[in-house]
Amino acid sequence: MSSELDDIVNAYDVRGRAPEVFDEATATALAAAFADVIARPDGHTQVVIGHDMRTTSPDLTDAVADGLAVRGTDVLSLGLCSTDELYYASGVHRLPGIMVTAGSHPADHNGLKLCRAQAAPVDQDSGLLQVATVAARYLRDGVPEVADDAAGQVTALDVRGDYAAHLRSLVDLSGIRPLTVVVDAGNGMAGLTVPAVLGAAGLPDLPVRMIGVHMRLDGRLPSRAGGPLEAESVADLRRTVVDRHADLGLAFDADADCCLVVDETGNPVHPSAITALIGLRVVEAEERAGRRATVVHNLITSRVVPDLMTAAGARAVRTRVGHAYVKREMAAQGAVFGGEHSGHYYFRDFFFADDGLLAALHVIAALGEQPHPLSVLADLYQPYAASGEINLTVDDPVAAQERVLAGFRSEPDVVVDRLDGLTVSHWDAVPQWWFNLREAATAPVLRLNVEAADVDVMMRIRDSVVGRVRGGRS
Repeated sequence: MSSELDDIVNAYDVRGRAPEVFDEATATALAAAFADVIARPDGHTQVVIGHDMRTTSPDLTDAVADGLAVRGTDVLSLGLCSTDELYYASGVHRLPGIMVTAGSHPADHNGLKLCRAQAAPVDQDSGLLQVATVAARYLRDGVPEVADDAAGQVTALDVRGDYAAHLRSLVDLSGIRPLTVVVDAGNGMAGLTVPAVLGAAGLPDLPVRMIGVHMRLDGRLPSRAGGPLEAESVADLRRTVVDRHADLGLAFDADADCCLVVDETGNPVHPSAITALIGLRVVEAEERAGRRATVVHNLITSRVVPDLMTAAGARAVRTRVGHAYVKREMAAQGAVFGGEHSGHYYFRDFFFADDGLLAALHVIAALGEQPHPLSVLADLYQPYAASGEINLTVDDPVAAQERVLAGFRSEPDVVVDRLDGLTVSHWDAVPQWWFNLREAATAPVLRLNVEAADVDVMMRIRDSVVGRVRGGRS
């Protein structure tokens, strides 16, 4: 792989400053390589593509279409869409797909999310490195073009109405009490998709009054300093929920596949609590259908998730952090649902892919089916004390992890695993606690997450780990 691609090809996607680092020539080379490495070997002569509203997205999308077409691959173009819509089109039409977006990253970034047919992920373990290797050669030597009469054609494809109808078919909102919902699209694609789903043409009206915040598409993303999980980025949403006496608020990232939920007091509900809430709903639905459910969660999700899923009779499966790992594990296990701490939620009935808006519909249904406010409901799923993710800069991440392990290895009832970084758990004994220390992919940084049954224990474990990472003996 060329050094320039090293800078933008990550574990799960392609991402970089655009057009300074990720430019049209690079997009063309990557798309051509995608056709050669992913699409055609899987027997596909068509690829579905779409893009978000970033100012660089239209030109980059044209470049992607060119790269596919010159390699003889037909293009079905969704135009402006959310990543969820791209996954829907990939799933329904059984085609590989390319989404031009940088997700939650700043407006001056752009990138590609790649998938095989039926929204199956393409990451470093499943083809992305091969795509990058071929693309590097095409950047160096030029993209070989097929004969003019064999070049691919570009055709427009509109799936928004069908996408909306599909989501509405998965969550019954007909019997809920009237709710006021504030939606903060962050000037991103949720400004198109949320009204389309909540007010889907030809479907029954919902007892939901929507108040929009930053719904106008704007590729400069002027309303967001960061992703929707960052408190300062959703200050307008939180204020509007309280001022308008709304029942809940929803914030989406630029490509609308990530969702943050805010309760009626303006406080964010932790994604682990949302995972538990939705998980119990889908587990109950599977039980009514006579099936035992499997729910996947990543290893830094709150222990409330496996605790509640297991208590409800489901099978809880733990996996590495990252959407590709969750999707792959869900498909392998036939899981009905999966959740991450990052506000991404995955559904069997959505091709094992993530859909922030489908998760939001489940939250609306759960709230509307009972009389209590969301803050009361959410408290049921947030019983433990968590540190949040702490980033620690170190000279030698491996040595730092070994120092930490040395300090805890001899403690009784401790369980250690290396599924993703270093996880040390005392959850099956008293006092209950666990922590995970993972190395960042692109910097000498360790990411620490700690959880315990109470705040004092969490703080003690947190401070001990931080001290050892920094070379002390806490």
